[in-house]
Amino acid sequence: MDDRSARTRGIALTERQRIAWLRLIRSDNVGPVTFRELINHFGSAETALEMLPELSRRGGASRSIRVAGRAEAERELEIAERHGAGFVGIGEPDYPPLLRQIDGAPPLLAVKGNRNVTAAPAVGIVGARNASISGIKFASLVAREVGRTGYVVVSGLARGIDTAAHRASLSTGTIAAMAGGLDKPYPPENIGLLEELTDGQGLAVSEMPFGWEPRARDFPRRNRLIAGMSLGLVVVEAAVRSGSLITARNAADFGRLVFAVPGSPLDPRCEGTNGLLKDGATITTTPEDVLEALRPLCEPDLFTRPPGAGEPAEDKRPSLQPPNDGERERVADALSQVPAEIDDIIRHTGIAPATVYLVLLELDLAGRIQRHAGGGISILPG
Repeated sequence: MDDRSARTRGIALTERQRIAWLRLIRSDNVGPVTFRELINHFGSAETALEMLPELSRRGGASRSIRVAGRAEAERELEIAERHGAGFVGIGEPDYPPLLRQIDGAPPLLAVKGNRNVTAAPAVGIVGARNASISGIKFASLVAREVGRTGYVVVSGLARGIDTAAHRASLSTGTIAAMAGGLDKPYPPENIGLLEELTDGQGLAVSEMPFGWEPRARDFPRRNRLIAGMSLGLVVVEAAVRSGSLITARNAADFGRLVFAVPGSPLDPRCEGTNGLLKDGATITTTPEDVLEALRPLCEPDLFTRPPGAGEPAEDKRPSLQPPNDGERERVADALSQVPAEIDDIIRHTGIAPATVYLVLLELDLAGRIQRHAGGGISILPG
């Protein structure tokens, strides 16, 4: 990639900003959405870090919020460097461009391998861990063909279909989204595949810290990355209750194309994919089915559009006054355990949008609300 194309795809964080971003996302009660709101409101991660204790106190926190320290962030950066990895911010050139566009995109990704693969359009391929021989052969065929056509293949490094998709695209470019830290690949038998991938034309990505052992609830987060990075998602064999169907739902929510390979109605591994077809997924029996459907989506500027995230050159503390107790009470009273949209909260309370957002930040950092997919917010019991 030349310097001009790099500039059009993003702006690099300074080392000081990178440390502040890492501290902020590793602090208590700060998820991707809260991170974005904090940056939007305070202008920089450094200012947001200073304000975290006060915000959580104003939100009614029962104890002091843990703010990740500089030494902690520097230690994680050192660990990443020892593993030949690094961190890419959402506004930087090597951040996957389509992933920027989803709600709750990770502010920082740990990455290892060939970062240039993020410049190409991507196709996700997922499916059963206990895949059939024919399923593995078809996944490999699709991965090889889309790779030859210039697409990068994205998958989750799992057994079965994921493994086949990665192996078939090692020479053309592949991205492995991981549920744990980059140093904690799962399953263990794919450690060799991960090394092949990151030593060649592949990239491993994770939003989790180094040393993080993947848990069951981390895999849906990983699935969201696969769907978010891809123009389209191909599902090859998936049971009704499977992670592949979660990925397919994410892809549909993100406005991506969903492709499903039909299978025998007598095979439980095909029940989920056949269900996707009933729900409107594109029937897929050849790689050309995928390529033909994606062709109109590959606009020349799709992967060079400047990102809409970043920090100003100088830290600026906003002049907005803190909400008063009456405004906090009205916003909290408007919430229930049924998710509500922020626009509805604003209309119901009659409070200025900036003030409502700030109250929600306070409640979020105090651990009193839950953010839902699609932007809904509910109050937590107690």
